[in-house]
Amino acid sequence: MVTEFVLIAFEDLHQFQILLFMVVLLIYITCIGGNTIIYLLIKLDVSLHMPMYYFISVFAIVEIIFVSIIIPKLLDILIAGRNRISFVACFLQLYCADTAGGTQCYLLTVMAFDRHFAITNPLHYFGIMSQACTKLAAFSWIAGLVTAFVLIIFTASLDYCGPNKIQHFFCDLTPLQNLACSDPHVSNMVTSVACIFGILLPFIIIIGLYIHIIIKVLEVKSVYGKRKAFSTCSSHLLVASLFFCTSITVYVKPSDRKHDKFLAFIYTVVTPLLNPFIYTFRNRAVKCAFLKFLCNVTKLLKQK
Repeated sequence: MVTEFVLIAFEDLHQFQILLFMVVLLIYITCIGGNTIIYLLIKLDVSLHMPMYYFISVFAIVEIIFVSIIIPKLLDILIAGRNRISFVACFLQLYCADTAGGTQCYLLTVMAFDRHFAITNPLHYFGIMSQACTKLAAFSWIAGLVTAFVLIIFTASLDYCGPNKIQHFFCDLTPLQNLACSDPHVSNMVTSVACIFGILLPFIIIIGLYIHIIIKVLEVKSVYGKRKAFSTCSSHLLVASLFFCTSITVYVKPSDRKHDKFLAFIYTVVTPLLNPFIYTFRNRAVKCAFLKFLCNVTKLLKQK
């Protein structure tokens, strides 16, 4: 029986390993720093104590956890060549990554619902959502944990007797299932069904909510009102599109394509890097809070 797996990662780009390590390390540091700053801004600035920004702060924490599950091992592979991972560690990484990824999917759906409720029912929005936002965030975490648990049970129940080389840079569902000696058909089917409910359905719900938002916004007579309504949604819509398009391509129809790891690289490394910048530069309130934070830091440094 297999006791460890070998992560092939980007072995075919051997001549660019050092360069790739430096790029990924820079992305990781920027991602952690950017999401940490967003979280601190929202927690420290009273003007951002609103349901919408609460969800953004939770999403920032999930992003930090998500990249910290995957990227450190990738960096270890690129710089030290330690591409072996034990059986238990592999499935632990799989479960944690699936939990964080699933939570992101549900949280993005909750954020779309938040924007929809704010635009279609503004009078009751703050009173209801300020009480429900913690419960909705908790629901996203629980749904992510349950979905990942179902997937890990079906994947771990397969027999692994060799080969043990995973064509990926982390322990992912389909590459693992396709290494099994037993028939992975059932686990692949469960993965597809779970991903339909965990990725495709949330994406369809988000699209439906935004179609209704657009219809409602177009009914607004004021040009300023339309611009303000669209500006509060554009950041979230861009983040959701980047995340879901690559996730759906990889997971809804599982296969063993070698280029899947490059698509996975986009939503596990590139997208978390872009999200802090999208929420900072496309959101006026966050941008103002960030500039105020920089001014306060500058004043403190001058005083010292």
